[in-house]
Amino acid sequence: MNYADIKQYDIANGPGIRISVFVSGCNHHCKDCFNEVAWDFNYGTPFTEATIETVIEYMKPSYIAGLTLLGGEPMEPANQKGLLPLVRKVKEVYPEKNIWCFTGFLFDRDIVETMFDTIPETRELVSCFDVMVDGKFVAELKNVNLRFKGSSNQRTIMVQESLKRKEIVLWDPPSYDY
Repeated sequence: MNYADIKQYDIANGPGIRISVFVSGCNHHCKDCFNEVAWDFNYGTPFTEATIETVIEYMKPSYIAGLTLLGGEPMEPANQKGLLPLVRKVKEVYPEKNIWCFTGFLFDRDIVETMFDTIPETRELVSCFDVMVDGKFVAELKNVNLRFKGSSNQRTIMVQESLKRKEIVLWDPPSYDY
């Protein structure tokens, strides 16, 4: 697996200050994708054990809220295999920090109903996620007022609660009164 970029101080892809790993490789090819360069599975830098250690080190400060995986497409089978050692390590070292994953696949139909039974890594990988933003980016549904997603068809899903209840539970962001 390759990665396109690692953002050490990201505030755009989940709440708080986060470490974001942009994997390479995506077969969705959404119109007006913000990261088209990462469609190519060979783009970027090889994701190695040293990369995992770098991410773990970046996550060390207490002000880092968690890890975000996006791309490219983290849920592509080849990328799942590469990301599993990272999420295992994050959960081991920082169990109090959350993991978000952005995917063009649909959580219920594509991931739970299909990938759980066909891709060996999916079930364990998803067991480490707290929140998943699912659904392809649809340019015609783009809305800059949405929080942590690009188009109105995408859902922000509480992963563990959804698996437990066997129905989609949406993330309800805290509201702030100023």
